[in-house]
Amino acid sequence: MDMEVTAWHSLYQASNANDDRRPFSRETLRRIGAFARPHRRRLLLFLVLSTVTAVLAVATPLLAGRVVDAIVHRSGQGTVLGLAGLIAAIAVAEAAIGLLTRWLSANIGEGLILDLRTAVFDHVQRMPVAFFTRTRTGALVSRLNNDVIGAQRAFSDTLSGVVSNLVTLLLTLVVMIGISWQITLVTLLLLPLFLLPARRVGGRLAKLRREAATHNAAMSTQMTERFSAPGATLVKLFGRPADESAEFAARTRRVRDIGVRTAMVQVSFVTALTLVSALALALVYGLGGWFALHGRLDPGAVVALALLLTRLYAPLTALAGARVEVMSALVSFERVFEVLDLEPLITEKPDAREVPEGPVAVEFDRVDFGYPAADKVSLASLEEVATLDTRGGVQVLHQVSFRAEPGQMVALVGSSGAGKSTIAQLLPRLYDADGGAVRLSGVDVRDLTAESIRATLGMVTQDGHLFHDSIRANLLLARPEATDEELWEVLRRARLEGLIAALPDGLDTVVGERGYRLSGGERQRLTIARLLLARPRVVLLDEATAHLDSTSEADVQEALAEALDGRTAVVIAHRLSTVRAADLILVVEGGRIVERGTHTALLAAGGRYEELYRTQFEQPAAMGDGFAVNGASAAGTDAKVTAVPPTAVPPTALDGTAVDGTALGGGPTTAEAPAT
Repeated sequence: MDMEVTAWHSLYQASNANDDRRPFSRETLRRIGAFARPHRRRLLLFLVLSTVTAVLAVATPLLAGRVVDAIVHRSGQGTVLGLAGLIAAIAVAEAAIGLLTRWLSANIGEGLILDLRTAVFDHVQRMPVAFFTRTRTGALVSRLNNDVIGAQRAFSDTLSGVVSNLVTLLLTLVVMIGISWQITLVTLLLLPLFLLPARRVGGRLAKLRREAATHNAAMSTQMTERFSAPGATLVKLFGRPADESAEFAARTRRVRDIGVRTAMVQVSFVTALTLVSALALALVYGLGGWFALHGRLDPGAVVALALLLTRLYAPLTALAGARVEVMSALVSFERVFEVLDLEPLITEKPDAREVPEGPVAVEFDRVDFGYPAADKVSLASLEEVATLDTRGGVQVLHQVSFRAEPGQMVALVGSSGAGKSTIAQLLPRLYDADGGAVRLSGVDVRDLTAESIRATLGMVTQDGHLFHDSIRANLLLARPEATDEELWEVLRRARLEGLIAALPDGLDTVVGERGYRLSGGERQRLTIARLLLARPRVVLLDEATAHLDSTSEADVQEALAEALDGRTAVVIAHRLSTVRAADLILVVEGGRIVERGTHTALLAAGGRYEELYRTQFEQPAAMGDGFAVNGASAAGTDAKVTAVPPTAVPPTALDGTAVDGTALGGGPTTAEAPAT
């Protein structure tokens, strides 16, 4: 490695390393060793080969010096050719070992990346929904990319670099002192002129890089938000393209200015160090030549010293910054371990059982629940805040009790934020109840396997989320082994067969980010088709027709009728007309069930349900299901209504009203979960 390359390398390492001076525990080192253990044989071979490479690097200058001496002393053609052949052999060996070392380095590094990324990805997938509602996605993705790669460098670059540079440095110093300790001492006196600027300029460049990274992150965030379909629409609706452009241009100009300063600092630094190295070489040639002319040194020794000088400054400079590189790698490891140490709130018992076969009953038995505090489910660094909010645990559900028999429909209605979606989220164990029990077929969901719960429950939410993938891939999430015939069958039942068949790519049509290439009604019907493909025994509908126009809502309601046929259903709705035929309607307010009964009975009782109904339909309106509502009692059977005091919610029997096939849906709602 020549002086200029050494200068650039040292500059890069100094400016990109994370000089974190925090103490690191033995536990961190032990866990690093655990990740390295599967690669220990290749790692050992890698270190041995790195040492051999360092020895060969020192041998070449010595042989070059002997060639010069052989020429000067006219030792004969055979000697010169022999030495030249040996130099060639060493060069071939270095190249071969270099290729093998690089293969081992890549294999170890990429293997470690695979292990770390897989561990983090699998762990994050086990985290509760509360984790994802608080975490910035970009910060989490950074752990899987930047920090994992930073940890990988500890093995592929830093460790091997420290070993090979240390061996090279020691051998070079021993050989140079053996040749001429005076010249070696003088060259070492110039070392501070090489090292000190690297550390100072490296810190300055690191500051510039961090500032540029901040602006680049801001630009990336702006582009990500503004280039998404809803973001671009919002900017256009409010007519602010010029302001957005000006803001983006300002950040871009700042990055440009930093780039110019960075380039000039780099060039100035490299030029200065190249000059220092040239002066050092001149010193070796001058002082060494003077010794040679006075018979105190062979000419070949002067050449060997000059070549060894390049082998001396490179490892010295690298080792000077090794501490910073090691600390940077350890920081990356700790940031990865920080995620892995965050315990999931929802865990599966070792003896968990399957949901019993056959029709499924849903039961809530005196359920209490409060959303967990941020410090229980998140990390300050992932939220990009200084400290986590420790507030939380405020009870939002109070003694919630009801039962849906197999094949029956229970509807949850009430004000936004009353706790309806929270109730629905406890069934698939997105959260666990703090008190009481949630049961499927009489078994507490905490005693069931996660896989059997997922196979039993199917949920349709109001946003109808789809991945940026093909229609086929989005459907196969429900059942990967499904055939094309089965896909077309569920599309037919979801009233989408004609639409998909008319598309040029059919099932292979890419739906776009979050499915925005489809209309709202089409997205909802596609999620219903996915639900039908999954064949769940229990269906959860959370505002499944929110934000839809009348035509789309009618189509979705027809598809929902297919999805609900013969299944136990828990439905959240704001449009009360869509739940008239429910077996049981629960009015939820303040996390409590305050009324329960059928549609007709609740209207007759004149309580909160009647108030909600009158508020929605005090003006005559033609409903999507073909009947007029003017505030009078809608169709339904008479049944008893139970008004439940807020302080006590005893479980009551269902009214048993038969389902008449009326489609379900809901209206717009805000998130039920409080910000904790």
